Amino acid sequence: MELKPTAHKTVKSMKKGFMYYVKRDWQLYLLLIIPIAMVIVFKYFPMAGLVIAFKDYKILKGFMGSEWVGFKNFVEIFSNKDFYRALRNTLTLNGLDLLLGFPMPIILALMLNEIRSLWFKKINQTLLYLPHFLSWVIIAGVAYQLLQPGTGLVNVLLRNMGLKEVPFLTENTHWVFTYVFIGIWQSMGWGTIIYLASITSINPELYDSATIDGAGRWGKIRYITLPGIRSTITMLLIINLGRIMGSSFERAHSLGNPIVKEVSSVIATYVYSAGIQAQKYSLTTAVGLFQSVVGLILVLVSDWISKKIGDEGLL
Repeated sequence: MELKPTAHKTVKSMKKGFMYYVKRDWQLYLLLIIPIAMVIVFKYFPMAGLVIAFKDYKILKGFMGSEWVGFKNFVEIFSNKDFYRALRNTLTLNGLDLLLGFPMPIILALMLNEIRSLWFKKINQTLLYLPHFLSWVIIAGVAYQLLQPGTGLVNVLLRNMGLKEVPFLTENTHWVFTYVFIGIWQSMGWGTIIYLASITSINPELYDSATIDGAGRWGKIRYITLPGIRSTITMLLIINLGRIMGSSFERAHSLGNPIVKEVSSVIATYVYSAGIQAQKYSLTTAVGLFQSVVGLILVLVSDWISKKIGDEGLL
């Protein structure tokens, strides 16, 4: 059987090797060299340092000269009550971040997508993105000026209205929710970028057809927009689940204080105080390895569940 000319060209193009595409698009591959080199140098090379987790690492002795202690560092961290407190707080705060914060960029993107005035939409997007670029030190400074007891602007207003002051930053439960809501405010605007980009990829003809069928705004969101961005939501949810063991040192350290140490101590601050300040580098490496392994397991399990229920998944 003879191949048609078009089929023959298709088979021929399939046989072309990798070097053909390198020669054809060498400019694009050249642009990839710097980011790939950065990933290799700053992400893969440091993995060799994970051996410190199984050694009694001494700076002067180096990697090879330090004594091998096996799982002694892991036994030490799992027998330390401060680590369990940091682990509990990390899971609690990140769990609340995920539960309360994950839907917010989706809701915000849906609301922005419904705005018909282009200039008003752009102004709102810009204002909502700005907190993402602020340092946590600046955000914490503003938060303390507004929320601290006695002289904080919010508590002054409450007191002037005859209401009781709220210990936003000096009582455990209030601090937890203050921490979470400040984090949501800081990140939700930036998170809408991906969802808005995903919404723009939906075929506009679907909305036109829904309008002809009599669907209102809520109907279009429910039956067109949300199903259209479902794969994006699933992918970001899996990624966020993988980060549930992580914690931002800047955020926890800037917003925390000794009064609420029982709930503000997270793994990042534990590593800083018990590891770096005390120069227990092996201990901090063991904690980091534990975080990475648990995060990887969570990503793989959530990806497997996602595929089982019919979504594309991440891997």
